[in-house]
Amino acid sequence: MTEVKVAVLGGSGVGKSDCIYTKHLCLDGRQIHLEIYDPCSQPQQGKLSLTDELHWADGFIIVYDISDRASFAFAKALLYRIRESHLAVCKKMVESSIFLVGNKQDLCHMREVGWDEGQKLAIESKCQFCELSAAEHYQEVAAMFTKVLRNITSNFKVKEKRRPSGSKSMAKLINNVFGKRRKSV
Repeated sequence: MTEVKVAVLGGSGVGKSDCIYTKHLCLDGRQIHLEIYDPCSQPQQGKLSLTDELHWADGFIIVYDISDRASFAFAKALLYRIRESHLAVCKKMVESSIFLVGNKQDLCHMREVGWDEGQKLAIESKCQFCELSAAEHYQEVAAMFTKVLRNITSNFKVKEKRRPSGSKSMAKLINNVFGKRRKSV
């Protein structure tokens, strides 16, 4: 069974809840144990510390409210923090593991953040983007989570295909050049 951990991040009032959700499901014939962590991601005293979430999660959903510019600015800061953290750890961050979501599309008459602004931020941040209304269309939320899971599990497949690194790789190379090591008599 594949274990997938997704952190849902965003400011308060963007249409997410503070909870941990666990579910077993089957996606494309693959059994998945899904954990969704939705922390209270209010910056504490102006600090944006996501250390635990950054190390825990396989993927991130960054949510902002299209009718609240401040929530968009917070989402931008979250994206920057995630990218900064992952680039410090590895040279290339897997692009599809981060999704930017503009929520409350049902409040388009109060829109403060344009669709094109969200799309532009997603392109700059090398992540996926969508707008939806969690309040009116749960199917959109389900479809978005399905897309997130497919992207994360496809990244797992890419990771599984990588060559072993370090001493295992070197041992294989030596064995290929000089043949298998024989036992001493």
